[in-house]
Amino acid sequence: MSETLPLQAGNLPELTVSEIAGAVKRTLEAAFGRVRVRGEITEMKLYASGHTYLALKDESAKIRAIIWKGNASRVGMKPENGVEVIATGRITSYPERSEYQLIIERLEYAGEGALLARIEALRLRLLAEGLFEAVRKRPLPMLPRVIGVVSSPQGAVIQDIKTTIARRFPSHIILWPVAVQGEAAAGQIAAAIAGFNALVPDGAVPRPDVLIIARGGGSLEDLMAFNDEAVVRAAAMSAIPLISAVGHETDTTLIDFVSDRRAPTPTAAAELAVPDRIALAADLAQSGARLAGALLRLTQMVRLRLDRAAAGLPDLPALLGTARQRLDDRGERLALVMPALMAVRRATLDRMAGRLLHPRELIAASRHRVALLAQRLAAPPVSRLRESRLRLDSVAGRLESLSYNAVLARGFALAINPVGEPVTSARAAAATKRLTIRFHDGDVAVQTSLRPAKPAQPSLDL
Repeated sequence: MSETLPLQAGNLPELTVSEIAGAVKRTLEAAFGRVRVRGEITEMKLYASGHTYLALKDESAKIRAIIWKGNASRVGMKPENGVEVIATGRITSYPERSEYQLIIERLEYAGEGALLARIEALRLRLLAEGLFEAVRKRPLPMLPRVIGVVSSPQGAVIQDIKTTIARRFPSHIILWPVAVQGEAAAGQIAAAIAGFNALVPDGAVPRPDVLIIARGGGSLEDLMAFNDEAVVRAAAMSAIPLISAVGHETDTTLIDFVSDRRAPTPTAAAELAVPDRIALAADLAQSGARLAGALLRLTQMVRLRLDRAAAGLPDLPALLGTARQRLDDRGERLALVMPALMAVRRATLDRMAGRLLHPRELIAASRHRVALLAQRLAAPPVSRLRESRLRLDSVAGRLESLSYNAVLARGFALAINPVGEPVTSARAAAATKRLTIRFHDGDVAVQTSLRPAKPAQPSLDL
């Protein structure tokens, strides 16, 4: 039976912790000099130093990763938690923690599926905010004086836009050069849109009347700058009408949803921005011809109506001759009627003068009336008082003869109800409980019976 002898401790080399950590580090770096790791970004944190620390995970494992500050602008995309990526870099270790980690040199989205999922999530969020509402769309100006273009200064895009605008309707073009792909592209595009909106209309650099955001075709990764949230929000906040022309006709980016008009190509965007000068001139000529024809027809119609009205008018010279003759006749009659009128007025005045009294006669009559008044005033006061008393007694006698007291003195009486009204019938007297009987020398209160007196029956003499 064989027997395993234990290893002698003296045969193993004695290593320090640093030596072991260094050996592991060298082994990892030699075995995994450059690798591509696919996973979902998690635990991402940007430190004040500019380094980015994160982790990549899948269903069953996780690896730490670092993006150094000097390489952050060249990794190809902006890392975000929850995004599935493919990281290219090298494996190393951190001896102080005895951890291995990935030094990331480049990041890219893990296939179109991850990109599309990220774009769709952003689209739904912006849709819920109302950034894609149709009421936000503004009409494009018909004849823009200045056209702003946000695009790359190289390539065929800007040349196509210039050529199309020069052919259709030459206008002033201002290019804001930006990168149209890469990590810095989204920030430059958003800054260009905001910069155009910040220009004043009459400044040294005129403010555009319409903006064109243009880029040629490319893969989904190449067009990601136009799916960036900052770019989409800048386009939505633009006060200048905006046309998006990103990619080919089949390409759709989020900026297309917030732009006022979407063009399938940059050339189509230029055609939307300016009208066709030849077609516009033809339409203007046609409108001018139609206007001239309409004015001619209107003039002919007015002339015809004027001729009809003139035919219905009488002969003006004949009317003038008749009026002149009537004026001469009235003048002749006026010359004859004035002396006759004066004679009639004079005869009337003579008759009235015969009726008028001479002032001496008027003065004599006035003096006579004054003498009579003076005579009456000269009478003694006693005589005047006696005459007044006689007149007063005469009036009092007539008044007394008309008073009902005289009737009472002849033996009649007056029945009065409690409210002071006279009672003139037996029925009214029977309906009143108390009455006052007024005689010529005083009043007597009586109480009446409730039964009215029966009317007297006529007697029949046989």
